[in-house]
Amino acid sequence: MGWLYVAGAAISEMIGVLGLQLFSKNKNIKNGLLYFGGLAASFVLLYASFSYLMVSVAYAVWIGIGTAGAVIMNMIFFGEKKNTPRIISLLAIIIGVTGLKAMS
Repeated sequence: MGWLYVAGAAISEMIGVLGLQLFSKNKNIKNGLLYFGGLAASFVLLYASFSYLMVSVAYAVWIGIGTAGAVIMNMIFFGEKKNTPRIISLLAIIIGVTGLKAMS
């Protein structure tokens, strides 16, 4: 159950980052709700995961998934650079998160 909360928190974080990206360009209620709602839901779900998982592991996995997801989302939808150093750094995050989950 804890990992489902972490997955939901990471997805909500990505929604919040999407909202942040949109809100920074166009300040309206819809984008504000995506931004604040996504990040608020993310913290609520992350907090719920602490009942089932070690805080250090849940937090690190949440940050890793959210960061990698935000980078991928911005590369795909907002045209950010897709150069080799960025891809290698992204893979390092994914390997680190996978290792933390495997060792917990």
